[in-house]
Amino acid sequence: MSTSDHGEGGSEAGDAKQTIPFLSKLIATGFYSGYAPWASGTLGTLVGALFFLIPYFSSIPVLAAAIVVATIAGVITSGHVAAAEGHRVSEMTKRLKTQLGQNEHGNPDPSIVVIDEIVGMWISMFAISPSLFSVGVAFVAFRIFDIIKPYPARQMEHLRLGWGIMLDDVVAGIYANIAARLVIALANQFFPGLT
Repeated sequence: MSTSDHGEGGSEAGDAKQTIPFLSKLIATGFYSGYAPWASGTLGTLVGALFFLIPYFSSIPVLAAAIVVATIAGVITSGHVAAAEGHRVSEMTKRLKTQLGQNEHGNPDPSIVVIDEIVGMWISMFAISPSLFSVGVAFVAFRIFDIIKPYPARQMEHLRLGWGIMLDDVVAGIYANIAARLVIALANQFFPGLT
């Protein structure tokens, strides 16, 4: 076997096992919470909710800046992760594309990527005073809207790689914010002191 044969084989192996840069993996997986064996989206949302324990995180300027920066970082890093995961999908496993998180257009949205859930949770709480009740309501509302994907969230999934991964959760977060405000307002009206 010649040296060039080894080089070609190494190239194919390198393509099959495309590595994900550490920082991309750290951000996209929500500090590795995306590697949970089940309910990684729910765990990623919980990671987003835990940020509201940080003093001043919920202030409008801080939260707005965090949302913008994390959305941009999410588009970039989730694109890296999705591309790497997409290279791992062989012809034999295409029938398992739903389990691997590919949408019907073939754009990978791996379940390990949860930065979109973190950003969605932050949007759900934007300009809402954090309390155990309000964070809980926003958490549940976001999970519901993230699952049902009302218009135009589902359409956003069709955008390429990182954009599709992030923007459907941005839309779900906006819906969840509106729903959370309504629930909190009703709770304040009928159960003062609960919120």
